[in-house]
Amino acid sequence: MFNSFARRWLFPYEFEMSDQTATLEELKQSVAAFAEERDWIQYHSLKNLAMSISIESGELMERFQWLDNAASNTLVGDAAARLAIEDELADVLIYSLQLANRAEIDLSRAIKRKMAINAEKYPVEKAKGRSDKYDSL
Repeated sequence: MFNSFARRWLFPYEFEMSDQTATLEELKQSVAAFAEERDWIQYHSLKNLAMSISIESGELMERFQWLDNAASNTLVGDAAARLAIEDELADVLIYSLQLANRAEIDLSRAIKRKMAINAEKYPVEKAKGRSDKYDSL
């Protein structure tokens, strides 16, 4: 019914993706297509998406709750725990991408702009090796 090019854009979540090959635009399109196919856009208000990011972030944090640093670093070595962490992190990013879709935010521009702001707040010569907030450097 669909040629491979059309199918890739209409059903992008069915195709192999990796950080080395997928673009933000492909991921945003994949998330949008998934929601549109299910008629979920009606539930994806900016408020609901922002709340969902927080909820899923909490579920990700729960995986590490009560662990010391060493145990949290070791946790990702356990296959089942790693898969659960990947799923929660993916949920955070999926809702973030959909929020960007709905708010028409160009994430690459937003990240570049924010990184420039952070570079000014945390110059290497003052911040290197320190975890202090910018106003305490």
